[in-house]
Amino acid sequence: MPSKARIRLWSNSVDDLNYVVNQIKTIVDKTGISMKGPIPLPTKRMEVPITKLPHGEGRKKWEKWEMNIHKRVIDISADERVMRQLMRVRVPENVYIEIELV
Repeated sequence: MPSKARIRLWSNSVDDLNYVVNQIKTIVDKTGISMKGPIPLPTKRMEVPITKLPHGEGRKKWEKWEMNIHKRVIDISADERVMRQLMRVRVPENVYIEIELV
């Protein structure tokens, strides 16, 4: 029974995340192994309200800083040749990858 690899990717930039996903897709298409995904997971939205300075004695004004974390999951059947190619994928600084062998 062939082993499977679950690749989890997350980033705050959708464009960079999709760039890495497309690189993985091209590797999988060239090698001809089976792939499920990319499965988009719910986006985490972190919001921090901060008072604008100076607000003086009057009404307080608020600024909201927001960061969205986008996630994808890809399941592939893992063989040594494909895993070596995946390790060579150029990944931008703000994209994080976790590879788990199942």
